[in-house]
Amino acid sequence: MQSLIGTGVALVTPFKKDFSVDTEALTRIVNFQIDNGIDYLVVLGTTAESATLTSAEKELVIQTVIEANKNRLPLVLGVGGNNTLQVVEELKTRNLNDFVAVLSVSPYYNKPSQEGIYQHFKAISEASPLPIILYNVPGRTSSNMLPSTVIRLANDFKNIVAIKEAAGDIVQAMKLIQHKPKDFLVISGDDMVTLPMVLAGGAGVISVIGEGFPKQFSDMVRLGLNRKVDEAYTLHYQLADAIDMIFEQGNPAGIKEVFKSIGLCENVVRLPLVNVNEDLANRIYQFVKKVNN
Repeated sequence: MQSLIGTGVALVTPFKKDFSVDTEALTRIVNFQIDNGIDYLVVLGTTAESATLTSAEKELVIQTVIEANKNRLPLVLGVGGNNTLQVVEELKTRNLNDFVAVLSVSPYYNKPSQEGIYQHFKAISEASPLPIILYNVPGRTSSNMLPSTVIRLANDFKNIVAIKEAAGDIVQAMKLIQHKPKDFLVISGDDMVTLPMVLAGGAGVISVIGEGFPKQFSDMVRLGLNRKVDEAYTLHYQLADAIDMIFEQGNPAGIKEVFKSIGLCENVVRLPLVNVNEDLANRIYQFVKKVNN
């Protein structure tokens, strides 16, 4: 899937001060990504605070992104959960015409065995009309999808085409890259190790920092894919402090503070998340000012 090589970003859901979805801000954010070299957009991932959105709000977000995008970039839709039957039902009933793939997280909270994870994604594969990107993020799910499970799924189901690997473990990522089927994509889900993963044979990233600094981060990934290592690392180290900052007090509170600093949206998140504190907000503001000057 050529359309998934490079830099994708996990879009936030901007809210107004009254906590309603800010469709004007979302349109601005989509255009900001497209104008600055991002390769594809991920809608309703974790960064979108999708756990706190109603069904009607999710539809509003989807339609807003589709209209703002105007078919310019490939779109990926987050369709995941820890109730397999519910995910299967959503895949069978949702209109997916505007999307090139779905991103589906390994089940959280239930803590299934590796066989349980395999059977979950087997059911999803059999239901999905679109290619599937697996999503491994043990820090959120409390279970790690092992390389052996991923490779088994990739070999058994042709529509499982990629993994967003966010264990933050470069050795695990390298094992995936070493043993994966030829056309299967290993995509970084961890901004700090994106460049090492790309240089090891990864296909790119689905990023959070990338939506705040789309030009610099997508340039870094392109340079990495083209084996221009020194130039790529120069950009990595320019943004490394910001990567730490945006996750310091939770995602997407940090990246929304970046967006506030550049005038794209308010820094409003929904409970149980809260805004970054004043100290971090000031540090983010100073960093954004420095980079954009």
